[in-house]
Amino acid sequence: MAIVLSVETSCDESAVALVSLEHGEFHLHANEISSQVEEHSKWGGVVPEIASRRHLEALPFLIDRALSNSGLEIDQITAVASTVTPGLTGSLLIGSITGRTLASLHQKPFLGIHHLEGHLASIYLSEEVPKPPYMVLLVSGGHSELIKVEENQKFTRLGRSHDDAAGEAFDKVARLLGLSYPGGPEIQKVAEFGDARKFSFPKGRVSKPGGGFYPYDFSFSGLKTAVLRKIQSIESQNQALPIKDIAASFENVVAEVLVERSLNCVLDHGLNSLVMVGGVAANRRLRAMMKKACAAKSINISLAPMEFCTDNAAMIGAAALLRLSSGNVKSSLELGVSARWPMAEINSLYKSNPPF
Repeated sequence: MAIVLSVETSCDESAVALVSLEHGEFHLHANEISSQVEEHSKWGGVVPEIASRRHLEALPFLIDRALSNSGLEIDQITAVASTVTPGLTGSLLIGSITGRTLASLHQKPFLGIHHLEGHLASIYLSEEVPKPPYMVLLVSGGHSELIKVEENQKFTRLGRSHDDAAGEAFDKVARLLGLSYPGGPEIQKVAEFGDARKFSFPKGRVSKPGGGFYPYDFSFSGLKTAVLRKIQSIESQNQALPIKDIAASFENVVAEVLVERSLNCVLDHGLNSLVMVGGVAANRRLRAMMKKACAAKSINISLAPMEFCTDNAAMIGAAALLRLSSGNVKSSLELGVSARWPMAEINSLYKSNPPF
């Protein structure tokens, strides 16, 4: 049985987990998270300097708690894994240095994990795990991507956001409506009582240089601007702002765009399975619409468990275990961190000469 101690500090969640893989089944022994949401909410978003400082303070206690709650000793650990890209550089450094130090002190292999590979691996923490090949809609605060997953951790990106990711759009629209950070849960809360058809907002598309549109790509900046213009128009007439209806209409069009382009991508590539992961994948309206649309097209749908949609260390541990199961894989202890790194270059994280 392989056991990984994993660390996630890519943004504003300090997290440590202990995950094992035995006979093809994943087991979660500990999953500790220290959230910074309350502290950052007063600033309307994540303050990088505060985030990295809080990671530094929280990680020792989280590691101790994970080992204590799991009943495991550090000597029983097979490997240590930390998120190294993408994310906030200062935050990534805290987790990476912690992981590499533990690996060096206890002479364990170290694996530097790509944050998006972690999200892709979160589906392995569910009860029903799909078999490759399948399509993944990864929607989070910083990413909106359609990725084809094949055997042996082969990833092909087929769609992406060209500006604001879906999660960013939720945060910005929430701010326009006077709602607190993070925007996703707040908009979901008020949208439940609004009219999703009250306002017609645009489904942004991305133009190709030679004409036409990228069929699977996303653009949410125009939608955000349309919401702003609607708010300004209503306020200029001295009318009460229908926050619930605007929130519901906005949430609905985001869900429609994500569902429509995901299903088109699945069908156009001859697949019959779709997986949805990431923080925005926790949105109730999106989950319901995706299930209904997939059922109508006879597409198998798998949703990451709600507790593993937002950033967590369990998904980082699952990604590391998948890497270990494919062979003697490890990263150099000289591997640093990077705010951005393409998934096409993900295997370079395990080379003796690290890319950064």
